[in-house]
Amino acid sequence: MADRVRVTSPRMGAARRAASRPAVDEIDAQTGLGEVYMRSLLRSQLRLALSVLAATAVLLGGLPLLFALVPSVAGSQVLGLPLPWLLLGVLVYPMLWGAARYYVRHAERNEAEFTDVLRRP
Repeated sequence: MADRVRVTSPRMGAARRAASRPAVDEIDAQTGLGEVYMRSLLRSQLRLALSVLAATAVLLGGLPLLFALVPSVAGSQVLGLPLPWLLLGVLVYPMLWGAARYYVRHAERNEAEFTDVLRRP
């Protein structure tokens, strides 16, 4: 019968790392790492807000441009109402609601991902 051999890691004798501080403590203590975490969340939220704002501005600002460049659209009527009135008075609100819903859902997702990062050991 063969002798038993004990196999160990070559790093067994190495000093153990000190326990790392949770990311939440870094934020609470306002350390440099905590500032990096917060800056990343704020940057992602700002990027989201600016993208939704830009898309909304292009769509809303594009309607008067469309009416100016294509006079036949500005002069057309739907159900007895001028098309520009219908677009600006009725169809803009569902578009704004959709943009707001998109923003809220993605902002909540950003915050959920941020808290997942903070909870990692």
